Amino acid sequence: MRNTRIRAGLFATLLLASVRGLTQEYAVGADVSFLGQAEQQGSVFKDANHAKPGLEILKDHGYNWIRLRLFHTPTDLPNNLTYTIALAKQAHGLGLKFLLDYHYADGWADPGKQPLPKAWQGKSHAELVKAVFEYTRDTIIAFREAGVLPDMVQIGNEVINGMIWPDGKLPDNWDHFAELVYAGVNGVDAGRGNGTRPKIMIHIDRGADAKATKAFFDKLNSYEIPYDIIGQSYYPWWHGSLNELRQNLQFMATEYQKDIIIVETAYNWKPGNYIDKPGPFPESPAGQREFLDELNRVVQETPRGRGKGIMWWEPAVRGELAIRGLFDDQNNALPATRVFDRFTRK
Repeated sequence: MRNTRIRAGLFATLLLASVRGLTQEYAVGADVSFLGQAEQQGSVFKDANHAKPGLEILKDHGYNWIRLRLFHTPTDLPNNLTYTIALAKQAHGLGLKFLLDYHYADGWADPGKQPLPKAWQGKSHAELVKAVFEYTRDTIIAFREAGVLPDMVQIGNEVINGMIWPDGKLPDNWDHFAELVYAGVNGVDAGRGNGTRPKIMIHIDRGADAKATKAFFDKLNSYEIPYDIIGQSYYPWWHGSLNELRQNLQFMATEYQKDIIIVETAYNWKPGNYIDKPGPFPESPAGQREFLDELNRVVQETPRGRGKGIMWWEPAVRGELAIRGLFDDQNNALPATRVFDRFTRK
């Protein structure tokens, strides 16, 4: 049953979307949400031993997008509104486009957890819908007034199991989840003012799973929520083979007529995920590059030109996950950063 509140304003939203450009440039991107913190803490990134700001290194190698996550009120992580605007300004100054990733949580939100922000605890469903709308609207206003209105916005992060639990948890609360997503979409439109409408992405983590992708998007589409881009996470050790990814890209492109971005991916340049079993590529600097090169080929072969890009998850991540980054232990750019050189250099 579709809730009438979900459908309210649908025609106006779709009309606005229809006047936008029909093409999406190929996104060579990275989630750089930790990059600002790393540099603030003294990390100096290098390309061939030449020190440069991390964003400049990525741009030098053809990167044209960044992705930044936003937490509501983080306590242990830096990704609040002030920090995110500052990093978006750095990227904007380099001419990079900007995808904003709303987690609608105070910390990590993913398929295994979608925690309610502390500020929203105790609210009814109707109050949560209002909170999502107002929070999205007000933060989009802040980005717009700072001169960094996002080019694209994710309504939630890896929402295969819903968001803002328990109210929007799936599969039991699809009506609630749909209203929360729609509130986020409406918040983007309310906050952008006269600015160009950001493209809307719905992001799940089933890159190589066509069956689960179909189950989610068939149900989501029954609510007629307007969105532009399907975002998928793809980490081969969790999500499946490149052939399975290819099959799902073919399915999505044909079935949904939406552009698709692999909005999270990574591969280790040191052994980590394939210690007890063989991996599709060596976990080495050369193997990491080979993985990204092959992934790019698979995405670009998506039917109807619907494969619209790849975004690496956290080139500058520190700690135990640094083996998934794009810089080595001396903060030198790894060979994988150069995958796109031959496509983007003139």
